[in-house]
Amino acid sequence: MDDLRSELDTAVAVWDQQGWPRPTAWVVSGSGLAVDLLPSSSRGRVPLSEILPFELQAIEGHPLSVEILEGEGHQTVAYQRGRVHTYQGYDAAQTVFHVRLAALLGARTLIMTNAAGSLLPHVFPGDLVAIKDHINLMAMNPLSGALPEDWGPLFPDMTEVYDSALRSRAVEIATALGFDLRQGVYAGVPGPSYETPAEIRMLQKMGADLVGMSTVLEIIAAAHMGMRCLCISMVSNHAAGIGDGVLEHQDVLKVGRTGSERVRQLLEKLLASSSS
Repeated sequence: MDDLRSELDTAVAVWDQQGWPRPTAWVVSGSGLAVDLLPSSSRGRVPLSEILPFELQAIEGHPLSVEILEGEGHQTVAYQRGRVHTYQGYDAAQTVFHVRLAALLGARTLIMTNAAGSLLPHVFPGDLVAIKDHINLMAMNPLSGALPEDWGPLFPDMTEVYDSALRSRAVEIATALGFDLRQGVYAGVPGPSYETPAEIRMLQKMGADLVGMSTVLEIIAAAHMGMRCLCISMVSNHAAGIGDGVLEHQDVLKVGRTGSERVRQLLEKLLASSSS
């Protein structure tokens, strides 16, 4: 793990050499959800490739850039548009590299969005759901190996990796904005194929409400390094066997575009409230 620590130290040095302010919060957008946040406060946008020490593979719906935002109360937000996924061939350490960088730069809050399939007939495409817990079915864990002791404990507690206070605040803001923010359990699967109807029935019996191909590894790494975490899922489709028709990535992006305004409003209010 010496190489990983060295790569992260280099990334921190690159950040500082560019003169970018260190963030107090880090925001990551999911598929089709790279909304414009606080545009009047932007200090510029840079390709994610200038920060990460490995080659990036583009995927539609993930611009792969980082924007520096100056929020209220002199809060600095690093807004990452898009993420990398294990189904693209990245290992666990690469998939969570940006989260560890955020923690080492001093960000104490991680807010993420993702697109997810609904396992509940009454939760529809376009609905927003705050994740309250997850099931890791990714067949990997970013904490494997001999990590630096100063990053966090070898056996971190996972009882409340999704911060209940942040989640409650998000629900209050959504209500004030005039829409419901449900809460649910997210199952993280490797992908990139969508799940079969039999797999969806299995996930339902395991207690999952949503399913997607991201998030859980990032959250584990963030919690390990002491960050407060919040993740908002936009339901992009009913999972296989629940809704009609076939599942396509273009439908995920389409729902993201149509529902992105609520995501933008929610995130901006959350960032403003966290700085007060």
